[in-house]
Amino acid sequence: MADRRVALVTGAARGQGAAITARLVADGFCVAACDRLVDGVRATADALDSRRTLAVPLDVTSAEQWQTAVATTVARFGALTTLVNNAGVLHRASLGEETPAAFEGSWRVNCLGPFLGIQAALPHLREADGASIVNTCSAGAIRPFPHHSAYGSSKWALRGLTQVAAVELAAAGIRVNAVFPGPVDTPMLDDATQTRLAAHALMGRIGRPVEIADAVAFLVSEHASFITGSELTVDGGQSLQIG
Repeated sequence: MADRRVALVTGAARGQGAAITARLVADGFCVAACDRLVDGVRATADALDSRRTLAVPLDVTSAEQWQTAVATTVARFGALTTLVNNAGVLHRASLGEETPAAFEGSWRVNCLGPFLGIQAALPHLREADGASIVNTCSAGAIRPFPHHSAYGSSKWALRGLTQVAAVELAAAGIRVNAVFPGPVDTPMLDDATQTRLAAHALMGRIGRPVEIADAVAFLVSEHASFITGSELTVDGGQSLQIG
């Protein structure tokens, strides 16, 4: 299986991560579906081709778990060619009510996690032809949203990490890009929030997980072979709105 395209996708238990996993499997990838929600990620994998999907427990804030996840993926599929850093947490609080622990927690998942993933995957990505990394940023890294200091700043940091990695890894043939979702119908947003955001959306609705998966699938494909350092916004025009 060493010549196959093999992806590791984080946050794969539900929402965007589950959709990305399904899309990549449909595109012919072998996929390690990773998440700290063990039952959820197993359900994601069980719904797909068992020959090409593997459920892997992973807390993205743990360097040791990252090493284990990568080793498990390579042991099963013979290679690692693609990394999708999709896991993320959304935490809302005003500046005055934010706590150091909650602020740091957002940064650890949303920015430290992708950094640790890149470090763990890098030796294998260097050996792969057409290697690719995609980081899930956010429309919140394009424009500021009130009460999102932890989330927004961590996604801005991930945007910066994506750019640095793209420059540093280009010579090794590793492309590094980011998707910037707007509001998407996932468990990250409760029903009331989804309804409110849809009511004010330019396109009259919020996004679907498969629409983010389609963007990721393009960026990791041969059709994007000359694209690195790209920021693909998939937000239904949210970042164009004022106020």
